[in-house]
Amino acid sequence: MDANSEDDLLNAICREAKEEGKLTGRNLTRLYEVFGQRFARAFEALKENRVKKYTFKPSGRVVWVVVGKERDYLIMPEAEFCTCDDFYFRVLDRKVHLCYHLIAQKIANSLNWYEHIDGDDELYETLMQEWRNPTP
Repeated sequence: MDANSEDDLLNAICREAKEEGKLTGRNLTRLYEVFGQRFARAFEALKENRVKKYTFKPSGRVVWVVVGKERDYLIMPEAEFCTCDDFYFRVLDRKVHLCYHLIAQKIANSLNWYEHIDGDDELYETLMQEWRNPTP
């Protein structure tokens, strides 16, 4: 399945999930058929509440993060960008279109299935620095 088809399927399922308020068994099956282990890992992140949406005040800036096995990964949904190695080595090389963190964020956003964290703008730069340059 090519990148556009993957995107179209995921977006269609997210729209349907938003309307239904849940992922149906049929949609879970389709997601697994198309994304395989990437979906399995995304679903695990969702079930473990590892998708976080930070809103900073008073600016209103929003930052999405998925807590991974090794560190937190910064997600930029509008750009379909993630700071994980899978993104750098497989997505940018066009082996796959989306890493599991991006899949998890898209599903989480459509179902409001994420932890929402409010923070002050003063905290924004500190957290962004940490997410951009994690310590090993």
